[in-house]
Amino acid sequence: MIGTIIGAIIAGLIIGALGRLILPGKQNISLVMTIVIGIIASLVATLILGSVFKYENASGGIQWWFWIVGAILAAIGIVAYGRISKKSV
Repeated sequence: MIGTIIGAIIAGLIIGALGRLILPGKQNISLVMTIVIGIIASLVATLILGSVFKYENASGGIQWWFWIVGAILAAIGIVAYGRISKKSV
């Protein structure tokens, strides 16, 4: 249980950071919100790829599609958060 939570936080940090790297310029968003948006983006990517494409880890290894789709969703989430909170993104 604790390992899953720590793993989700680390994955959220990485996915959120990748989302910020996709966007040009400086984003006025805190590290905590980056992690939260990254965790949400990672969960949504897992739900989309897992349910629509039945994408499972049967062969082992890193599943790059989860990271790519998660980073794109995180970038969209960062832009949306910036627009909602009236911060320049």
